[in-house]
Amino acid sequence: MAHDRIHARKPTHDLERWSVGTIAAIDQRDGHAVFEVTTEGGESVELVVTVAIRDLVLRRLDLAADESPIGARVWYRTRGG
Repeated sequence: MAHDRIHARKPTHDLERWSVGTIAAIDQRDGHAVFEVTTEGGESVELVVTVAIRDLVLRRLDLAADESPIGARVWYRTRGG
């Protein structure tokens, strides 16, 4: 399965290939993590990544233990993007 890409911090390379969005929801499906991200234009994008990538992104958001990642800004690329 080809996975999407997501970063908690602004990428330092190929910036024109990345889009910016806000986490609207995080779920799990068929052993994969699913981020629902709202684009700057207000559209909803579903990103499928491994659970390890989800955990890495959530750690790098530098959230307090009781703080939700919903509303956090992320950079992403969809499969083939």
